[in-house]
Amino acid sequence: MDEKIAVFISGKGSNARKLQEFFASDEFIRVVLVLSEKENPVLESWCRERSVSFLVIDAGKASNHEYLHTICLKNDIQWIILAGYLKKIPDKLLHAFPNRIINIHPSLLPKFGGKGMYGDFVHQAVLDAHEKESGITIHLVNEEYDKGEILAQYNFKLDFSETIESLRTKIQLTEHLHFPTVVRDFILKKNQK
Repeated sequence: MDEKIAVFISGKGSNARKLQEFFASDEFIRVVLVLSEKENPVLESWCRERSVSFLVIDAGKASNHEYLHTICLKNDIQWIILAGYLKKIPDKLLHAFPNRIINIHPSLLPKFGGKGMYGDFVHQAVLDAHEKESGITIHLVNEEYDKGEILAQYNFKLDFSETIESLRTKIQLTEHLHFPTVVRDFILKKNQK
């Protein structure tokens, strides 16, 4: 079994980095491609040092199924991991990778999910709703934003003094701690069937 992962990102790529570090010594699973919506020279250099391809796509191609599918085929990708990727995955790409596209979301879905709910928008909504807890959701991707089957959720209590910055930090630490393990466990489970 040689499972190759493409990580799609829109931001700085801290989860892409954590996934690469986690799978660097794995004998079955490895990150071979990071696909970014924007230039990221620091992450690009970091990827190249580890023999991981780094590709920047323009916004117009993010919804082009043929373009994305061709990239995945050229790199022999079996899994797509969305790590802060903000574009909707084209339906045809979903069908090309059935139950093989995994996303991470910075709230406890179904709360604070859907189109336009990402990053600080989610954190502000959580604070505005005076939630007592927050956390992350790792889920499969389907045709609707943040509606795919939930694979795992991890929560933590919120303080009265919570800010967007403190919540962002807690979410990111929780993501880095759990995301790679959930991805690995799901891929291994899927391959045992």
